[in-house]
Amino acid sequence: MAHVISKDCVACGTCKDACPVGAIKEGSPYTIDAGACIDCGACAGECPAGAISPA
Repeated sequence: MAHVISKDCVACGTCKDACPVGAIKEGSPYTIDAGACIDCGACAGECPAGAISPA
């Protein structure tokens, strides 16, 4: 499962918009719901800060 690297997250929302299953929740940092994440990598590919580590 992908996870947010909290020190790098700028809370821009790009990852949330990219997630096809709505597994990302707003916050500072944003969080990824492990139960909902399908490991597609869309969020990591879109994060401008490189704050998401793929599975």
